[in-house]
Amino acid sequence: MFQLKKTLVAVGLLSALVLTGCDSQDDVGDVSLGFLTLKDVKINYFVDPVVTGVTCHVASIEANLSLSDPSNNSVECHQTGPITPEMIAAIDKSKDGEVVFHRSKSIFLKNMKIRRIYDADNQTLLYLAYSTKEISGSFHHSLSTIPLWGTRAYIERPKMPTSAQPVTP
Repeated sequence: MFQLKKTLVAVGLLSALVLTGCDSQDDVGDVSLGFLTLKDVKINYFVDPVVTGVTCHVASIEANLSLSDPSNNSVECHQTGPITPEMIAAIDKSKDGEVVFHRSKSIFLKNMKIRRIYDADNQTLLYLAYSTKEISGSFHHSLSTIPLWGTRAYIERPKMPTSAQPVTP
């Protein structure tokens, strides 16, 4: 029984080493939080798969030699190319949007996801980064927005009529 436990621990540590050693082509930065912490801030980017004029940068903590990464994350998105009406027509416009980025943060089913949600009233794309596992009573999340104003996808709305008479108290 003791030998089995040793083997499982060894396999877990080896898996963690292999996974932390994998560099992704979307890596932009890797900042150590100190030698004794064995944690790094990893910065990745992705281009929205449908709205290809949007690029997002994602920062998250990776704990080397650990089976689970902390749930802290942040996302910042910017317009880096054209955003067209055809792109907006092709996205999911439901209230919960759609997942456009996914990264495993643990062998225990914890994930970081980023959803694109469309705010039609304000003609804005929202990118919500969140962890799928509650930590210390909180789900960590962050938000970035891309207004469509100034893009080809922006729809000019009729202006509200103004009163010719000034309002007097």
